Amino acid sequence: MIPAADASLGGYQDQIAGVLEKLRDERVVERMWEGDHTVWGPEPEEIADRLGWLESPSVMRDHLDEISALVESVRSEGYTQAVLLGMGGSSLAPEVFRRVFGVADGYLELSILDSTDPEAVLECAEGLDPGRTLFIVSTKSGGTVETFSFFKYFYNLLSEKLGEDRTPEHFVAITDPDSGLQDTAEKYGFRATFLNDPNIGGRYSALSHFGLVPAALIGVDLSRLLDGASEMARACAGEGEPGENPGAWLGVVIATLANAGRDKLTLTAEPDFEPMGVWIEQLIAESTGKDGKGILPVEGEPLGEPGSYGNDRLFTYTGEESSSSDSVAARVERLAQAGQPLVRIGAREPYQIGGEMFRWMVAVAVAGRLIGINPFDQPNVESAKAQARKMVSEYQESGELPEPEPTVEGSGLAAYAPESAASPEEALQSFLERARSGDYIMLQAYLPPSEGTTDTLQDLRARLRDRLGIATNMGYGPRFLHSTGQLHKGDGGNGLFLQLTADHPRDADIPDEAGSPEASLTFGVLIEAQALGDRQALLDANRRVMRLHMSDGVEKTLDRLARGI
Repeated sequence: MIPAADASLGGYQDQIAGVLEKLRDERVVERMWEGDHTVWGPEPEEIADRLGWLESPSVMRDHLDEISALVESVRSEGYTQAVLLGMGGSSLAPEVFRRVFGVADGYLELSILDSTDPEAVLECAEGLDPGRTLFIVSTKSGGTVETFSFFKYFYNLLSEKLGEDRTPEHFVAITDPDSGLQDTAEKYGFRATFLNDPNIGGRYSALSHFGLVPAALIGVDLSRLLDGASEMARACAGEGEPGENPGAWLGVVIATLANAGRDKLTLTAEPDFEPMGVWIEQLIAESTGKDGKGILPVEGEPLGEPGSYGNDRLFTYTGEESSSSDSVAARVERLAQAGQPLVRIGAREPYQIGGEMFRWMVAVAVAGRLIGINPFDQPNVESAKAQARKMVSEYQESGELPEPEPTVEGSGLAAYAPESAASPEEALQSFLERARSGDYIMLQAYLPPSEGTTDTLQDLRARLRDRLGIATNMGYGPRFLHSTGQLHKGDGGNGLFLQLTADHPRDADIPDEAGSPEASLTFGVLIEAQALGDRQALLDANRRVMRLHMSDGVEKTLDRLARGI
C-alpha cells in the first residue's frame, strides 16, 4: 500500500493547482517515462542516458539470484562483517538500509567507510576480523580517489594478515561496465563484480546494484523492498492526472514553493524513516543546485520552535503521526499552525522505504523541470576535485601542502578569515555578521566522524539557526563533497561556509598500488588537500568562507565555540 501524502500549503495551493495543470498539458510525466530528454534540455547528453532508474524496480528482479548467491556463499564461509568502501551515491543508500533495517540474524554486520580522515580509516581497520570481512569496493565512475585509496589500504592490510593468495576473495566490486574498477577487479581476481546499468546516475542508484547488494548482505528481503518500489513506480507512471501521481505532486509542491522563495526544504521524520534524510539530501542538492539556482535540503537540523524560522522554509514529515505532544509529528504540526508549509507522508513500516525512494526520485526529476535545470548532471562537482589534485601535486613536488597563513591564532585555534581580527573568536563573530535573510550556513567538518563530535556540531547548528535566523547544514568532509558540494558552488551564492579542520595525531599511508609497500601519500595529507581544495573552489566561486583549525581537542573546542554563539 502506498503511503498517503497531504499538505498544509496555505496561500500556495492555487499556484500549485496551476502548475499541475501545466504539467498535464505539457505531458511532462508521460514524456519522462518515454525517455524524452527535451523535458529538461535541448541536448540528450547526461539526460537520455540517465533515466535507467525508472526501470530499476522491475529490471533488478532479474539479478536477485546472482546477488543471493554471493550472500549465501560468504555466509556459508563464515564471513561476519562487510565494509563498504565508497562515496556519495555508492554509500548513502547502503547506509540508509543499514540504519533502517539493522542486521538480520546470521547476516553480515555492515559498516560504511566514506571518510579519508586517518583516524576514521584506522578505527575501521582496528575493528575488523580480517579473515571474516568482505570489502565492497563501490564506485560508478570506477576511479573515485577516496574509494581507490581505501581499496589499496585494505588490500595491503589483508595481504599482511592473510597472505596474497587469500586476499582477493575478500573483495567484490560494484561499478559500471568498462570502468577502471572493473579492470582492477579482473587484475586482482576479486570474488565477484556486479556491473550496474550505466544509464543510472549515482544519486539515482539506490534501487540498483549499488544499494541492493549491500542491503542483501545485511539480510534485507530484496523482493519485498522492490515490491514497494514497483507499486510506487506504477503510481508514478505517465498515466492519469499529475495531482494523483505521488512523485509528480511532491515535485510540483517542492518546485513551486522554491520558485516562490521557500527554497530551504527541511526534512523531518519519525525514527524509522529519519535515516533516509542523508540520501534525500544528496538527491536534492546535486540535482537542483546549479546554474545559479538551488533547493537546499536541510537534513538533521534539530527542530526548533516556530520563532526559529524565517519565511524561506518548506517542511516535510515522514512517518506515522503520534498523539504525544513532544513527538516529531506534534512539533512539525505546531510549525504548520504557525504558517509554515508542511508536506506529510504517512509511511508506516520500513519496507515502504523502497517506494519512498522512488517517490523522491520522480519528485526531484519533476522539480528540476519546473525550476529550469537538468537534474541529472553535476557541472560544479569537479572544481573541488581539481583543486585537491593540484594541492596533492604540489605536495608530491615539494613535500608540503600550500597552506595559507592564518589571519589570527589563539586558544588552540587558527582562523583563516576574510578580514583581520583580534582573536579567532572575534573573527568568527565578524564572519557570522555577514549572514543575510534567506542565507544558509554550512558546517564543513573535515574531522574524524564520531558520535560526540556530531552531537556538538548539532548543538552548534541549533545555536547558529536561533541566533542568525537562517537554515543550517552540517557534513563531514570529504563525504559532503559527494552530496551537497555541487550545490555549494552551483547555487545562487547564499551560503556561508565554516570549514572546520584539526590536527591528525595518527596517520596512515596510502599505497601507490595495491600489493606494493611504496607510498607517496597519506590519508592525513589527502584530507588536508581536499579541505584546501574545497576552500579554494568556494573562493573561486565568490562564496563566503572561513576556516577554523583546531589543535586543542575537537569536541572541547567545538563546545566552546557553540557556547560563544
